[in-house]
Amino acid sequence: MDELEKYRTCIESIINEYSKFKPKYGEIELQMVFDRDRDHYQLVSVGWNNDERINGSILHFDIKDNKIWIQHDGTESGVAEELTAMGIPKENIVLAFYPDYMRQHTGFAVE
Repeated sequence: MDELEKYRTCIESIINEYSKFKPKYGEIELQMVFDRDRDHYQLVSVGWNNDERINGSILHFDIKDNKIWIQHDGTESGVAEELTAMGIPKENIVLAFYPDYMRQHTGFAVE
């Protein structure tokens, strides 16, 4: 399996696993969004909790310049560590939810 396909498979596997966790409140649907042509991947919550509209990203990944960019991580455990456990090197994972000046202190790629 080539590197790009491995990245896609790992990301989709993580999103698929987190999509199994049904929110305990409201009528919330978890939607998996995979755009393999442009390499954008998301897990989104959509629905209602009483009178409140729910629509937001739980996970958001992009693949750019041969690296996985974690744009948003709404998990408790942190998906970057899950990616490294799947064999993705830390230098190929960008924690994009941190500003540039903080990324150098994360142990992951700066960009």
